[in-house]
Amino acid sequence: MKIKSLCFILVLLVSGSVSTIHASASGHKVKELQIGESFGGVDGTMIIQNLKTDKEYIYNKKRSTTRYTPESTFKVANALIGLQTKAVSDEYEVKRWDGVTREFEDWNRDHSLASGMRYSVIWFYQELARDIGAQNMQEYVNMIHYGNRDISGGIDHFWLDSSLHISAKEQVHFIEKLVDEKLPIDKQHMRTVKRIMINEEADDYVLHGKTGTRLSDMGLGWYVGYIETDKGKWAFATNLDGSGSTAKAITLEALKELEIIK
Repeated sequence: MKIKSLCFILVLLVSGSVSTIHASASGHKVKELQIGESFGGVDGTMIIQNLKTDKEYIYNKKRSTTRYTPESTFKVANALIGLQTKAVSDEYEVKRWDGVTREFEDWNRDHSLASGMRYSVIWFYQELARDIGAQNMQEYVNMIHYGNRDISGGIDHFWLDSSLHISAKEQVHFIEKLVDEKLPIDKQHMRTVKRIMINEEADDYVLHGKTGTRLSDMGLGWYVGYIETDKGKWAFATNLDGSGSTAKAITLEALKELEIIK
């Protein structure tokens, strides 16, 4: 088994996917990803962390600790807080569309917590945030240690190109706590949110994730989440100067290169 693992690492080194191996300050075994070409010349970062062994793959370590607005990746935290504060009863509770035609066709209808996550419906989660209220929202953003914890940008806007900022490193830590069910949230609510985050179910893996794009200029994209395989669970966070869909595509490419998925 050791020989097989060594051979796999050597293959990655030869292919240029992984280079220097070292230990981080947190004790994690860090491998630097050499995947700059996948980013197409734009600035970005990626972290993929094995939640059992704490092995980390990182591209652009400096950017990985730089905070950016979370955009729609905050829907994960928003859903957790909404359930915990009873602003929404479950994943099926529907909020009625207000009749205002918005830029994406899928937004122009009634939605539930689950469908609002699936189609990244901003108006649904803005209404949810208003129902949660500023006091409750601030309390829970503090309790889950979400980025800079600054919601001063307005209860229905602070995560959208506004006051709240978080790094890729912090996103991975938040996801790790969610996967391990160690957030200050009822376990049933964490399980609900993990379920509605499912993007893809295959024979050998289940992918949970949330994209986010800064819609004002399409200049910031995120893909955050985790993947379950027979061999373990991996949390990830990618951001770049582009769209969330691009961040997702690059993340999936890296997961395949690392043979975490096929």
